[in-house]
Amino acid sequence: MSLVGKYKKEILLAILISAVYFITRLLNIMSLPIFTDEAIYVRWGQIALHDPTWRFISLTDGKQPMFIWIEMVFLKLIHDPLLAGRLVSVGCGFLSTIGIFFLGREIFKNRWIGLLSALIYVLFPFALVYDRMALYESLVNVFTIWSLYLEVLLVRRNRLDIALILGLVFGGGALTKSDVYFSMILLPFSLVLFNFKQKELARKLLKWTGLAVLSVVLGYMYYSILRLSPFYGIIGQKNDTFIYSFHDWIETPFAFVVGNFSGLWNWFVTYLKWPLLILLLISLFISKRFIKEKSLLFLWFIFPFTVFAFFGKVLYPRYILFMVLPLIPIMAFGIYRLNFLFKKAWYGILVFLVAISLSLYADYFIIFNFSHAPIPQSDLNQYINDWPAGGGVNQMISYFKNISQNQKIYVGTEGTFGSVPTLSMQIYLDQDRNILSDGYWPIPSTIPSKLLENAKIMPTYFVFEQTQTPPPSWPLKFITKYQKGIGNSYMSVYQVVVNK
Repeated sequence: MSLVGKYKKEILLAILISAVYFITRLLNIMSLPIFTDEAIYVRWGQIALHDPTWRFISLTDGKQPMFIWIEMVFLKLIHDPLLAGRLVSVGCGFLSTIGIFFLGREIFKNRWIGLLSALIYVLFPFALVYDRMALYESLVNVFTIWSLYLEVLLVRRNRLDIALILGLVFGGGALTKSDVYFSMILLPFSLVLFNFKQKELARKLLKWTGLAVLSVVLGYMYYSILRLSPFYGIIGQKNDTFIYSFHDWIETPFAFVVGNFSGLWNWFVTYLKWPLLILLLISLFISKRFIKEKSLLFLWFIFPFTVFAFFGKVLYPRYILFMVLPLIPIMAFGIYRLNFLFKKAWYGILVFLVAISLSLYADYFIIFNFSHAPIPQSDLNQYINDWPAGGGVNQMISYFKNISQNQKIYVGTEGTFGSVPTLSMQIYLDQDRNILSDGYWPIPSTIPSKLLENAKIMPTYFVFEQTQTPPPSWPLKFITKYQKGIGNSYMSVYQVVVNK
């Protein structure tokens, strides 16, 4: 029997999973308006692509550049900048799907558990949201999953080639986001899978130690390329914005843990959904087999979760996505084990469908009606219903393109760095010679003189985002406004009116 014939069912399921992945990630991918951070990253990618001296531009805000470097390639190939950035995440999500298959297969020694892991990931609402956005999270997932997989391989096979590849993954992760350092920190805990009953124990344990150290050293070596930039030190400053230093934390060690834990747990349950959470609990205790393996996977979740609960200063739901993914193979193990106990395939299928029922419900809204999606409220506010969302950007860009076809215009926008209107003007209209634009922050009570001067010689407009009611002293004529999702936030366009 040929290899294809032997694994026919597995190959067909793998093809089906891949098809479902790309359908769910690409369908209506541009329906969600551009988000503030997406606009920042897309603009960085454009600048880095056209000016080699700014390849480390993300470091100016304390963010590592790997996502921006990959995005540059897509920006060169794809006309729409936002689509280019989002397709980076689509590609990264597929690499995570492949990685979680290999992880599930390797750690539980079963290819069906690997396939079930991949399928759960594809249908997981948490992954679906971020595999469709031009944010760092999908790339972080790639390095997290592949780091864990390679650490399992290293402790079981003790080979130099695995250590070298793991070093590359560590380096790539460190060049993406500081969260991936958890992969290095948790490396010693993979020894829970080490065979301490084998012959020549001391020699093989020493060999693993040497290979593990080599991987970490290589990771830091690849990361050290960032030291070439004068902005390297800003990374530490940025981390301090989101995480309390030990010095600050020790003064009031339990001041924020309850609030942080409550928020993190709420986001975790809201994205995981109760059926999958129940499946996870069942999977942890359904069998005495693979206790060490399940313990390792659970540790990769609970350790960073606890660190964030104690040390988190500014937290968002997306920050916990990478730590949730190692739980997926545990769920897949539970489904497989229940199917084995029932001894009938349709029981396993029924368990799977019940477990993902609420996830499928959430997936539908994420793809077709994001404003009403059953996901954490903070994500709904950020991405579609409140001021950080880019509702109205497409209409605003089209409006200014139309009125500037035969004349020069000037557009002022509320906000500078991190402002959706300001960045969108730069992303989509920066090359339009008929459109001049500047960002203004904060909004003064008296209209800036530059707006008045430009209004005397050309049509001049101002776009408000956070300010829902313009200062009363500004001489403005209302043009239009665009609602952000189903919230009470609007992007408003006004024309500056003066006597020439």
